[in-house]
Amino acid sequence: MTETKQFSLLFRRRFGPYFLTQFLGATNDNLYRNALLILVAFQIAQTSNSSDLTNLAMGLFVLPFFLFSALAGQLADKYPRSAIVRTVKVFEIFIMIAAAFALHTGSVPALLTLLFLTGTLSSFFIPVKFGIIPQYLKETELIGGNGLVSTGTFVAILIGTIVAGGLLSTGPSGVSYLSATMIATAAAGILASLAMPNTQAIKPELRIHWEPLLETWRIFQFVRGNRTVFLSIVGISWFWFFGAIYLAQLPNYTRTTLGGNEQVATLLLAAFSLGIGLGALMCERLSGHKINIGLVPFGSIGLTVFGIDLFFAPDALNGTALIGAKEFMRYGSNTRVLFDVTMLGVFGGFYIVPLYANVQHSSLRGHLARNIAANNILNSLAMVIAAAVAILLLRFISIPDLLVWAAVVNAVVAAYIYYLVPEFVLHFIVWVMIHTIYRVRPERLDRIPEDGPAILVCNHVSFVDPLIIMGSVRRPLRFVMHYKIYDVPFLNFLFRTARAIPIAPRRENAELLDKAYDRIAAELEAGRLVCIFPEGRITRDGEIDTFQHGIERIVERTPVPVVPMALKGLWGSFFSRYAGKAFFTWPRKLWARIGLVAGDVMPAEMVSAPLLQTEVTALRGDAR
Repeated sequence: MTETKQFSLLFRRRFGPYFLTQFLGATNDNLYRNALLILVAFQIAQTSNSSDLTNLAMGLFVLPFFLFSALAGQLADKYPRSAIVRTVKVFEIFIMIAAAFALHTGSVPALLTLLFLTGTLSSFFIPVKFGIIPQYLKETELIGGNGLVSTGTFVAILIGTIVAGGLLSTGPSGVSYLSATMIATAAAGILASLAMPNTQAIKPELRIHWEPLLETWRIFQFVRGNRTVFLSIVGISWFWFFGAIYLAQLPNYTRTTLGGNEQVATLLLAAFSLGIGLGALMCERLSGHKINIGLVPFGSIGLTVFGIDLFFAPDALNGTALIGAKEFMRYGSNTRVLFDVTMLGVFGGFYIVPLYANVQHSSLRGHLARNIAANNILNSLAMVIAAAVAILLLRFISIPDLLVWAAVVNAVVAAYIYYLVPEFVLHFIVWVMIHTIYRVRPERLDRIPEDGPAILVCNHVSFVDPLIIMGSVRRPLRFVMHYKIYDVPFLNFLFRTARAIPIAPRRENAELLDKAYDRIAAELEAGRLVCIFPEGRITRDGEIDTFQHGIERIVERTPVPVVPMALKGLWGSFFSRYAGKAFFTWPRKLWARIGLVAGDVMPAEMVSAPLLQTEVTALRGDAR
């Protein structure tokens, strides 16, 4: 589980040229799209219909994802993805040349048609863009790589926003400069794609189905069979519904609510994009280099909180003349607006990056691109619906009302998703715990096998030991715990969600004991990790109790490697039995620094309860 530093990936041939290629493509998309949105909001359209044209433009850009993603996903699974990238880049330069002519003529139908074509090109590129990442990166690099890609995408939005707005504000020559920039960016993208390492076709025997509706149905039927992937895609699609409403309305929100001109619109769009980039980059550090869906609820909470605060942030308009960015920042309330927009982006990054990585990690290798295609279809449908909802609601409410409505509905939708998938809540609680109540220092956890079955054996210090271990170990775990601990109110919800296995001594419940042994064997035979606390109870004095012989019976039935582990520093915490009952005595330590250390892997034939107790005691040392 060697960890590669996130930014070092940019300088490796297996990732750097790919990153540059997708970055340049995203930059070009946003140069053209933001130029069109700014022209519609401030120059082409009248005030009475600018909102309709803005939302129509957003809908036309995402509509191709709904129409062509099924075909794109099949092509990306059948043919080498590196070759598809290069083909897409060639088509891009021709579209940019046509877009340059359309910008000079100012023809709205031509501009909208080319926006549809850029969306079509993107619909063929994105299944490759996300599907190729697992071919270039190791599993431990997925969060970092996805964070860089998401950051690059939104930095591209930032550059596209600033450059498009800046060039168009310079006067008539701005369109010429913008056109030249788009063509040059497309040419640079072709060169970068040529430096990408060639990839092998994942499923060359795949038969292409050309019926878009039928194939879309097939793809969704397959994706629904993988609940983890499907619900992650639903979560991603909701984010793009939410984001589409905010991004589409920001130019007109700037003009009608904030009294700002093109510079202010550019500033807010840039703040949102920069925020998502920062949030995406922070994901790797916050998740400990592993796919941690606990960040998803954290992100959704921030989206609602800052979305609601944005409603209350602006002051009433003073005067009728639109102000520039410099004058805009003189008003204190506008600093709050800028902060809210930035934080919406940051928490959006926390929300979206783990979900994309989860889709990549949980998809079958030969079906990943089609899963990404299904994601694109749902995303595009969500964004088209967002455009339609915005057009409808803006007949009756103002833009600020629409934005706060989206923030409130986000809380409702998030709550429903977490009701369907309580694992999100579980991992969120674990993440909060190990980043606030405790400061966890993992040691030598790379000794835990990266795949295949194994048993982790650990000392038992507190009621939250399973949560601490779960938040520190990359692989999913199944915990075996005493049934009375399993049944503790509230914690029972967490343990059930984690699919823990309750166990009891034979004298207390022989039937439950036999069921526990059967479940443990089934989990190991399925190739999973099982974590056991052989003491059978939480320590009452901080010392390690005698290890029971049940671990020997388990390994005798299913011979697998055993990894001894030790928790250090939890004795005296609120959840331990220090000085009485847990939860009822003031803890000796707050925000305690604790450790989790793994020992050498022990072959099944060497396993015995006394030997494991000796190993765990040595690993713990004097730090109780």
